[in-house]
This record gives sequence, C-alpha cells and structure tokens, in this order.
Amino acid sequence: MTSKTAPASASSATPRRSNLLTLVMLACLVYFLLPLFWLAVSATKDNGSLFSTFGLWFGGGFHLFGNLRDVFTYNDGIYGRWLLNTALYAGISSVGSAFLAALGGYAFAKFRFPGRNLLFSIVLGSIMVPSTVLTIPTYLLFSKIGLVNTPLAVIIPMLLSPFGIYLMRVYAEGAVPDSLIDAARVDGAGALRTFWQVGFRLMLPGFVTVLLFQLVGSWNNYFLPLIMLNNPKLYPVTIGLAQWQSQASGLGGAHALFSIVITGSLVSVLPLIAAFLLLQRYWQGGLATGSVKD
Repeated sequence: MTSKTAPASASSATPRRSNLLTLVMLACLVYFLLPLFWLAVSATKDNGSLFSTFGLWFGGGFHLFGNLRDVFTYNDGIYGRWLLNTALYAGISSVGSAFLAALGGYAFAKFRFPGRNLLFSIVLGSIMVPSTVLTIPTYLLFSKIGLVNTPLAVIIPMLLSPFGIYLMRVYAEGAVPDSLIDAARVDGAGALRTFWQVGFRLMLPGFVTVLLFQLVGSWNNYFLPLIMLNNPKLYPVTIGLAQWQSQASGLGGAHALFSIVITGSLVSVLPLIAAFLLLQRYWQGGLATGSVKD
C-alpha cells in the first residue's frame, strides 16, 4: 500500500511546468533584451557601418574603444559633465523621494489623525495626473522665484512620488508590527526615533524598491529638464544626446555623430544596470513581506 502511494505523492510534490508559459516568458525576455543587444552591437561600429551592415550583428571592424574616446572628447568632453549632472539629479531626487515616501507611507499606515483617509485619497488621485501636465505650471512657479536654469529646478519636482507613498503605506502595514511600535513607545522613544530605529529598518526592502523606480524615472527624465534648463553645461544625458542627434540629423549624417550618440546611450544605461545589480539583494528577499499580515 505504501509503495503505491509513494510515487503519487512524489509526483504531486513535483512542480508542474507549462510549456506555453515558458514560451511566453522567453518571448518577453527576447523582447526586452533585443534593444539592449542592438545598442551594444551598434556601439562597436563606426558611422559608416551603422548604415551598411545588418543591425543585429557586428560589422567589419570593432570600433567600441574609438567610439568611447570620441564620446568623452567630443565638444570638449561635455558628455562627462552631462553624465555627472544626471548622476547628481537622479541620485538626490531618488534618495530624497524614497525617504519622503517612507515617511509618508509610515505615517499613513501607523498613525490615526483627522482627515487621513481624505489625504490618502488625494495622494491616490494624484497618481492619475501625468507629470507632463504639471511641468508648465511648475516652470511658471519656479520662474517667479528664480530657480529656472538651476539644478534645483530638476531635483525639487522629482522629490514627490505619490505612487511611492502608496507603495510604502501598503508595505509598512504588513512589515512593521504595531507591537514593536508600542514597545518602542513604552521605552520612551519618540515618533521620529521609532520610525528611524524600528520602522525604517523593517521597511528597507520597500524603500529600495521605491528608490529604484525613482532612479530609473529621474535618470530617463527628458521633458522636465528640457523645459527647465537652457545652459548646455547643466544638461543631463537625455537632453545632451538628443541635441547631438538633432545635430547629426540636421547635417544629413555628414558629421559622424550617430556612432557617438549610440555609444553615449550605451554608457548611460550601464549605471542603471549596476544600480539594479548592487541593490537587488536588499529587496528580492523581503519585497513580499509587506503583502502578508500575521
């Protein structure tokens, strides 16, 4: 009797694999990696090979190092300045936005105050408002106080993330037990000390998740710097590469800028990949904590 039931129990414990789901996931993987593969391959070609060879394979020569040299030396090496500007804008705005979202989410989740539900409904409603709609009013407001064409004009609008507040509230409700907060209050800890020493440490995976979302959004931000900045030395990479691309297109490709633009795009992607690889250990193991309640 035991010998007959053992294979059945073993087979039931074996996870079932769906061939259709596997094919769908492989198709999604190819879909997302194909543009990156094209970018990496195209960065190894010179300006002429970009238009005379197959786009998804290497050309006759390997020009990656020459393209990298051209990227960082063209126009007095302004690309390095753009890269530093992007790191400054994205770094400050993503860390600041994630921290403010953690504060707001923790407050909505663990404090009871008049108008809490109304304020949170306003936060949820603001998620539906496209950021481009607010760019022109923000420009008019900043022009009144003299912040246009300054780094603050790009950093300050990116500090508020309604979606981040929503995500951190959901995470804090499940990841931070009320018993720990009560114990900290009994020990005499204030609200800020309780948040920093108890709540924030338990919310760290959610904090890193919001930080990564904001980092990608800030790093790829195009419309806001386009409106706020007119000094090329303050441009981020997105605006600078678009300017080079328009110069190359306006000259009919006579100026060899297409290979520089593509190589510069590849370089601009590498910091985001590095950020995901370095920070993934903080959120992979604990991201689901906030979705489960005891």
